[in-house]
Amino acid sequence: MEKLPYAKRTVRRVVGLMSGTSADGVDAALVEIRGEPDAPGTALLAFENTPYPGPVRQEIFEMFDTPVATADRLARLNFLLGEIYAERALKVIRAAGLTPEEIDCVGSHGQTIYHQPVKELLYSRESGCTMQIGEGAVIAQRLGVPCVSDFRTADIAAGGQGAPLVPLTEYLLYRRQDDGVLLQNIGGIGNITAIPPGAKPEEVTAFDTGPGNMLIDCLAFHYSGGRLTMDAGGQMAGRGRVNPKLLQMLAEDPYYRREPPKTTGREYFGSGYVQRILSYQAGMAISDEDTIATVTCLTAWSVTESCRRFVLPFCRAGEMLVGGGGSYNPVLMGFLKKEMEKLSVSVKTQEEKGFHSDAKEAVAFALLADRTMQGLFGNLPRATGAESRAVLGKISFP
Repeated sequence: MEKLPYAKRTVRRVVGLMSGTSADGVDAALVEIRGEPDAPGTALLAFENTPYPGPVRQEIFEMFDTPVATADRLARLNFLLGEIYAERALKVIRAAGLTPEEIDCVGSHGQTIYHQPVKELLYSRESGCTMQIGEGAVIAQRLGVPCVSDFRTADIAAGGQGAPLVPLTEYLLYRRQDDGVLLQNIGGIGNITAIPPGAKPEEVTAFDTGPGNMLIDCLAFHYSGGRLTMDAGGQMAGRGRVNPKLLQMLAEDPYYRREPPKTTGREYFGSGYVQRILSYQAGMAISDEDTIATVTCLTAWSVTESCRRFVLPFCRAGEMLVGGGGSYNPVLMGFLKKEMEKLSVSVKTQEEKGFHSDAKEAVAFALLADRTMQGLFGNLPRATGAESRAVLGKISFP
């Protein structure tokens, strides 16, 4: 039987695909969405996290180095990731006991290779820019269903920073009438969404708080000679002590005082920033464990400082829900709980509230794809700095 036009379907099954700043793999969520898009009911039918193959991850990291990222290598990697994302989508569909014919669309964030949202002058014209790769047309052809990809460009074209985009979906799923809620994601970069009690969409504030796991991961990789890609379970940080002098030096970075809307990424807190930390470490004779403990504390401090400066003065909230890989680091969570207690805000993980930390962003891009397929806006201008609402993404049909 031929399917109804997308906007008339009361039940939609959508695959959301996410690969974050850490570039450690692909999160794939199969979500069943019911009812109206502005008040959706959702059910997570299946979730799969699959690491990138080692050589593919290495190629991605080489493409972060702009002098190395030639057009031919980017083009090839764009199509290769499209194939990988299609395989991951098919895997999660099968895990749910379904077939591609029973899926309505795919929403793929892609892999961010470059993100520079601050407007720069080029040939007498000012513009920000961003690039996510993982060809949507390949995904659509392999699965035989429409694929929405390249979500961030429409917001940048509207004068925004192309991020954060998850806040609208958080508003749809987590808003409360009687109290505000803070949603903190700790992936490679940390980002927060503040939803006041009984808020309208335009009253939601969201921005990047600073580094999440990125500095921790890079230092763990460096200290282990490439053997480790992260400080799993905070084991290295747990053996160290926070160095107050180094923490103060890092906390003086001007990003933390910049007013929202703001977004950041590997271009700011990447390899060059890590080299500065290593230089500080050598000059101050700090141990590897103490350095890891200090940058772990920095992430918790940056979240708390963001709340103190930019969130709690306007948003009454007694609870923060934390998701992302950082929520599995007990040392980081210990620092965060201790600091947020000073602001009278309790900290809980997504799992403690019955949600799924790993699946959260993949679910978000399934919801955003669902809105795009219905011609509905997907950004919050207050969060991204855009001049207007925008329908996000580009649709590839099989």
